[in-house]
Amino acid sequence: MFSGRNRPGRRALRAAARIAACIFLAGAGSSLAQRAPWPPAGPNAQMAPDPIARNYYVVLDASGSMNEPSCRGSGNKITQAREALAGFAAALPAAANVGLLVFDRNGVREKVPLAGGDRGPFLRAVREATPGGLTPLRRALTLARAKMEEQGRRQLGYGEYHLVVVTDGEASQGEDPRDVVNSLIATTPIVLHTIGFCIDARHSLNQPGRILYRQANDLDELKKGLQNVLAEAPSFTAQQFNARTAPQKAAK
Repeated sequence: MFSGRNRPGRRALRAAARIAACIFLAGAGSSLAQRAPWPPAGPNAQMAPDPIARNYYVVLDASGSMNEPSCRGSGNKITQAREALAGFAAALPAAANVGLLVFDRNGVREKVPLAGGDRGPFLRAVREATPGGLTPLRRALTLARAKMEEQGRRQLGYGEYHLVVVTDGEASQGEDPRDVVNSLIATTPIVLHTIGFCIDARHSLNQPGRILYRQANDLDELKKGLQNVLAEAPSFTAQQFNARTAPQKAAK
């Protein structure tokens, strides 16, 4: 940790990130190709303003069932979800990035790309989510992963990556997300958080020890679940992931 005068500035950290990435790319050999580090190769992207930022990418289930009355308290489920997510956005660290993917009556779409600063676009997109349709969890998580990988390239592999799913039901037929989740956990540093809203614990995204899963049955529990994403999320950085997955040197 750094403190006082010894704390490096953001400009210095960004410069260090660029240098580290260049050294890694220059030194990567066939041994590393067997276990690709984070982020995976892809199109060149403009470098992020802060390469060490935390990223919180929310997947909001606005399927037809979210229009139903909440299992506890007043209002329907989407109304309570909107209020809880507004509190989540307000509680985010100022330097953190937040993004939003929604599936609703208009399909699966990224509504807000990962970005820092103004939370207004995120709040507006949450309010505009219109319940309808099914629960395409597989497609939603596949797209969310791709967006976070893109951000990983923009940050040169640095930073933290948290995928936050708020859902009130099991996946639709043909949309079982478990193989997508298995790959995400095994090959990326993305930490997956799921809040099951008004459903029991028997959900495909409730995998103890692998996914941070919480149940919520009313607005207060939903708010608490989202607060816990920030309070209890493990600080598992991309650097730690790459160190863990790098092949070990052969013993002499």
